[in-house]
Amino acid sequence: MQMPKDPFMLLSFVNTQLRDKCPSFDDFIDEFDADREEIVDKMGSIGFIYSIELNRFVQAEQ
Repeated sequence: MQMPKDPFMLLSFVNTQLRDKCPSFDDFIDEFDADREEIVDKMGSIGFIYSIELNRFVQAEQ
């Protein structure tokens, strides 16, 4: 499966999978054979970081 290229669509896709299917970001990476650094960089480019406690990408504190 190809990941969405648009960062906001990717954010929605990743967070939905984390909520519904994947108990951690590591599981998501394994499940979708995704590039961790690319996803983290794209999320950072729109001001989001991964929260281990919430198991989702959240807006970074200003």
